[in-house]
Amino acid sequence: MSIAPFEVLVINLDPKDEAAMQVGTRIHDQLAAAGIDVLFDDRDERAGFKFKDADLIGVPLRIVVGKKSLAAGGVEVSTRGVEGKTVMAPAAAVEHVVARVRAELARLAS
Repeated sequence: MSIAPFEVLVINLDPKDEAAMQVGTRIHDQLAAAGIDVLFDDRDERAGFKFKDADLIGVPLRIVVGKKSLAAGGVEVSTRGVEGKTVMAPAAAVEHVVARVRAELARLAS
């Protein structure tokens, strides 16, 4: 995290989906307000293209907003280089990511 260009990446899988855009924008804004260095990928590109770019730039934490996860009541939260993802409510995802970033930065500072 100390050398990543951003601490968190919020990926909107379908920027034409109004609900996904609202949720993604709200998550981005809440993270930014909490002092998290966050990038919002709302480009009109395929999901694989966005994931590849995320890996190339090395953002450690990722929140993915898509129709499937929203239909299940949440967003996907994952960590770069770690298998698996967790689906959680958007507000819980923000709290979780803020806590993870702060804990990691505190660990790096000590």
